[in-house]
Amino acid sequence: MTAYTPAELFASTAPYYAKHRPGYDPTLYTLLAERFHLDGTQRVLDLGTGTGILALPLAALVGRVIAVDPEPGMLEEGRKLAAERGITNIDWLRGDSTTLPGMDIGPVLLTVMGAAYHWMDRDQVLRDLDRIIEPGGAVVLASGGAPGALEPAPWLDVISEVRTRYLGPERRAGSGTYTHPKERHQQVLERSPFSHLETARWDRPLTRTVDDVIGYVFSLSYSSPAQLGDHKDAFERDLREALLAFNPEGRFEEIIRTEAIIATRP
Repeated sequence: MTAYTPAELFASTAPYYAKHRPGYDPTLYTLLAERFHLDGTQRVLDLGTGTGILALPLAALVGRVIAVDPEPGMLEEGRKLAAERGITNIDWLRGDSTTLPGMDIGPVLLTVMGAAYHWMDRDQVLRDLDRIIEPGGAVVLASGGAPGALEPAPWLDVISEVRTRYLGPERRAGSGTYTHPKERHQQVLERSPFSHLETARWDRPLTRTVDDVIGYVFSLSYSSPAQLGDHKDAFERDLREALLAFNPEGRFEEIIRTEAIIATRP
């Protein structure tokens, strides 16, 4: 199987990411609006925006969102979604945590990050953000919670079995494998300029169709179309058959979590 760089893997996930990622609980945005008195005038940085899962809802609450991502395909999908929704106050910029110091972002009240934070030099990016986040501002990390925090839906085992058959038991990342950081985000934040932490969590039910599940699987870098290569169609056929064997009605329910870590200066 061809080895791909992580950038190529993310590029191939972009259209699936835009359509099949469920997004974060709406209460997250209510909390941020109340906690930071968002009134349509603030500037917010979404670092590692992907297709704008955080940027798009935040745009309704602030004056300007600067959405930064290294992958042009992700940014293009984000632009499409913004155009469909009539959102005009997002700047979609190509870049990443390493290019941030030279991007002249300017002052922001909040910097939000999703799963992309795992891929960064976490200590360094917090030092860089300390230079641009305004007094009273914050770093906000949004995620699905710590691995294993929720009981996984049983149909996820079906996906794992098929994926392992095609790609092996480890999460692949380019020509290597992905290992979840051993040090928790909270530990990194506690030694940073943003060492005062608040955490909020919300759980909600989600029901997916078989097409939704397959699209979600293709949105993951470790089971992306690029990673599967010439085996993508066979993988999709086998996964569809296995899912429908598990539940012929084609309905797949689970509880998903939104966790927000709000980190401010002491």
